[in-house]
Amino acid sequence: MISEFLSVAMLVLVLLCAVVRPFRWPEAAFAVPAAGVVILAGAIPWDHVREEAERLGPVIGFLAAVLVLARLCADEGLFHACGGWMARWAAGSPRRLLGAVFVLASAITAVLSLDATVVLLTPVVFATAARMGVRPKPHVYASAHLSNTASLLLPVSNLTNLLAFAATGLSFTRFAVLMLLPWLVAIAVEYAVFRRFFGADLNAPSTGSTPGPPPATPLFALVTVAATLIGFPVASVFGIAPAWVATAGALVMAVRALTRRHSTVPGIVRAASVPFLAFVLALGIVVRAVVDNGLGQALGHVLPDGTSLPALLATAGVAALLANLINNLPAVLALVPLAASSGPGAVLAVLVGVNIGPNLTYAGSLATLLWRHIARQHGHGIGLKEFTRLGLLTTPAALALATVALWVSLRVVGT
Repeated sequence: MISEFLSVAMLVLVLLCAVVRPFRWPEAAFAVPAAGVVILAGAIPWDHVREEAERLGPVIGFLAAVLVLARLCADEGLFHACGGWMARWAAGSPRRLLGAVFVLASAITAVLSLDATVVLLTPVVFATAARMGVRPKPHVYASAHLSNTASLLLPVSNLTNLLAFAATGLSFTRFAVLMLLPWLVAIAVEYAVFRRFFGADLNAPSTGSTPGPPPATPLFALVTVAATLIGFPVASVFGIAPAWVATAGALVMAVRALTRRHSTVPGIVRAASVPFLAFVLALGIVVRAVVDNGLGQALGHVLPDGTSLPALLATAGVAALLANLINNLPAVLALVPLAASSGPGAVLAVLVGVNIGPNLTYAGSLATLLWRHIARQHGHGIGLKEFTRLGLLTTPAALALATVALWVSLRVVGT
């Protein structure tokens, strides 16, 4: 009983501090001590700690590499170029700008992960909207929603996908093929709702100047990102983890940045966000303690068996609900081992739930919390009522239709 209470209390503390961030301390400042408490109190045995560290090690390595890769691509001007492309494509039309944001945010989320969309693209969206003289709200909200929804496509698009990828037993390519239709359906639902929900903002006339000459295309960064993306499925054939491919791409960009003196070794280390990596590992240990002390058994009674359409819908729904209650990272850590017994289709349904579901509340994903912080830095207040209304209009429909699309993919493509 004491172990159960202690592990749950530590998880609540970690999540609460991740949301509130008292004293502006990093998440790891609370998660690492919490992990130490559950270990020292015996709420989780040492062999389970070791298992979690071994399971999360490749995931953390990949996350570090892709954060460095995205940051160095930004330093090369890739995201600045994206802003120029969006402005020229929009040609003064807020509706065309929304379409451009949807395309770029979906692509960047899929290839460089949702962190790149939130941290690097969102400020560019603000700047582009200001330069065009259009209301930023629809476009900024799009970057938040698509950082979650558009992360369905690839194993490398989201930390949740990486955590679940090994449990699916699928190759990189088969994962992407199965998730392609759910990805497209979910984005289409979001786009349709956004056009109606933000109709007044999108109909407001543009007051900005005409777009200037296009920015220089950062060819080296584009080629490196493309080569890294191609390397993921190729490496998967030979049993090489995605972390090694991402590390190779990051090293190429790092060598170039250091040679051209565009960055420094300490700057590259900061880009890897070591405190956040420590937070992920510590969170995994705390969640494992909670699962060992009763949550796993309770979820086992709730999660359905099989991959029929009703079972997949129920699995995605449970995953979405749990993501909004305890955040999507703990949710996927708790659910994936249970869903894996029903096969890869059930694990993919969990990912549909934990990736789309967080658009319903602020606390659903760390990406949304970070996006809200960035929006406030740009003087753009995010209202809880408006965010929730938009989430209620998009999330259930996107969740249900994407799950149906997954069921179709499983029947047509197979696992």
